[in-house]
Amino acid sequence: MPSLRSSLLGIAAALTGVSAHYNFESLVVNGQATGPYEYVRRTTNSNSPIEDVQSQNMICNQGGLDANIRAATSTRTVQAGDELGFLVNVDLGHPGPLAVYLSRAPDGVSAQDYLGDGEWFKIYALTSREIRPNVGIDWASFPNSVGIRNFTFTLPPQTPPGDYLLRAEHLAIHGAGNFGGAQFYMGCAQLTIENDNYDGSIPGPTVRFPGAYTGYEPGILVNIYWPPLTSYEAPGPLTWPNRCEDHTANLVGQQSDGDCTPLGS
Repeated sequence: MPSLRSSLLGIAAALTGVSAHYNFESLVVNGQATGPYEYVRRTTNSNSPIEDVQSQNMICNQGGLDANIRAATSTRTVQAGDELGFLVNVDLGHPGPLAVYLSRAPDGVSAQDYLGDGEWFKIYALTSREIRPNVGIDWASFPNSVGIRNFTFTLPPQTPPGDYLLRAEHLAIHGAGNFGGAQFYMGCAQLTIENDNYDGSIPGPTVRFPGAYTGYEPGILVNIYWPPLTSYEAPGPLTWPNRCEDHTANLVGQQSDGDCTPLGS
């Protein structure tokens, strides 16, 4: 009878060889999906991941900074506190955490013209659904080894008004046991955020892309198969403003159970 270790290593080999690539293609606003690449910048890499964390492609994926792609992408006006989300063109076909970042364009620069070379802050994190002894992690974006095809979250009510890039990022770690094996899938939506009740809050902590990751973080350089993981720390800053993460995906068309589980609970 095969051992648990050999079974897990066999699964690892199978997952590494599967082509399960995907893009974030549509923005969701208050439960309504917009058209594919209407507000999300199109990519030019045939759904392939970015593996070099020092690449400019870490900002908005390959092609996401091209002038013609930016010009072809509309900017959606939303309100701070709205429910936002993304549709995926297929499904998030690999295990790993999900994160959403925001970056405000400088004054006088539109979201369409913004190259994402400023400061980014994380507003949402979706990590483990369950961690089971001798089995490992059941990922909230990949429950029971089936990837989700959409997700939603709340745009923080404290968000300063302005033009922004909204960046969804899924980190696939099925092959991350060696440096450079982690796969980053990301997409950027163009937003104008209005907030008539802005209270002066300053988002943070902030990072830049590239630069947010070295590739050596324990959440990026990690073997998820053997021995089974008993804990996991997602890379990047804590979420603003609540310093928490989600453990169940909020799906389009279903009532949300909330975005936030305080760390350590």
